[in-house]
Parts: sequence; C-alpha cells; structure tokens
Amino acid sequence: MGEKIIGILGGMGPEASADLYMRIIRATKVEKDQDHFRVIIDSNAKVPDRTPAILGTGPSPLPVLLETGLNLQRAGADFIIMPCNTAHHFIEELRKGLKIPVLHMIRLSAEYIHRIYPDVKKAGLLASDGTLVSKLYDDAYGEQGIEIITPSETSQRDVMEAIYTYIKRGDLETGGEILHRVAGELIEAGADAVLCGCTEVSLVLHDGDLPVPVVDPLQVLAEEAVRQAAD
Repeated sequence: MGEKIIGILGGMGPEASADLYMRIIRATKVEKDQDHFRVIIDSNAKVPDRTPAILGTGPSPLPVLLETGLNLQRAGADFIIMPCNTAHHFIEELRKGLKIPVLHMIRLSAEYIHRIYPDVKKAGLLASDGTLVSKLYDDAYGEQGIEIITPSETSQRDVMEAIYTYIKRGDLETGGEILHRVAGELIEAGADAVLCGCTEVSLVLHDGDLPVPVVDPLQVLAEEAVRQAAD
C-alpha cells in the first residue's frame, strides 16, 4: 500500500496549524524533498470559537468543521488531524459526517504518557476554559489511571489571558511568562507532568522548560500522523 495523504483541519489558530505542519516535516526522515508526505491544509480561521460554544455562549463550530473536513476529504486526504484541543469536543459528530478517519489528539497523548512516563499519576493541565469544561483530558487520561490537576480559578483566568490576549495576538513572550508561572503552581500542587492542553500553549512551553516532563499533544499528533502516513 502506498503512502497516505495527511489532511490538516486548521485555522484554530493559524499559527498552531503552521506549527503542526512544521512538526510533521521535522518528524519525517528524508533525504530529499520527494521523501516528504503529501499534506493538504485547510487553514479555516472562520471556524467559530470553540470555547464559547462549549460554554453555551456562542455558535457551534460543527457546521464549519464539517464543511472544512469535507473539503479535505474531496481534495484526497486519507485521514484528518486537528491542531485544536477544544475542537475535539465535537470530534464524534465530525467523524459521523466524514468517510475518512479523524485522529484523536488527546487520546493519543494519554496513551503516549502512559507508555513513556508510566510513573506519572497526576498531570497538570494548561488549557482553555472550554477544554476544562468538556472534561476531554479527564476522560482520556482517567482511562490511563492519570488524575488531571487544573489551575486555581484565579490562575485559570491568567491562562485564558495568556492564550487570548497575548499568544493569539502574537505576543508569545508575555503569554509564555504567564503560562510558565502557572505551570510552576501546578507542579507545587503535585503534578508529575504538565500538559500543553491548548495548541497556543504548545507554542511557548516545551519539554525541558520545567523540572517535570512537559507532554505536548501536538507533537504526539504530528509523530502519529507521520507513522500512519507511512503505513
């Protein structure tokens, strides 16, 4: 069987989508350009914000997600990946509307941490309010016997400010400083690892930055996409 074509359902946000593509490139072992996988990207920044939708204060992104997924399917993608954590709240409905698989970034990361860091029992989560409310990480990591620790109410407001006021607007330095501080609080609260539970967090927090492992679901997704494309 030949190589598979990777479809990226992106735009949530655009920089995170570009980052995912670069991670796929770096994760692919090549000797020349032609050794890279074909990747089709639909960076649709018009997808409604997932967090208000989950909180019941905004429109559902599902119709636009499905429209964009169908674009990728028609363009020839063999499977789809989404560089957005909160969008996974809608993944089952999205899958029902498509004929090609959609990989589940959060479940893949839970399986990864259980396999690579078997001693981790508590993981600190840096994510949007929508992701916290959706319990996506609690469910996936709970299946692997890992408890999710979240920031205090005050610190979670800081996380949202870091994501929306700074990182999404291009100020990675300020956003990164805030998130590193909150990550330290999670470690003090007992976290054995810290999770980049938002793709904006992935842009400013990396493994080696903290005294505990930093697990980045976006990196796990990129590596799994390369593996599946090669099968």
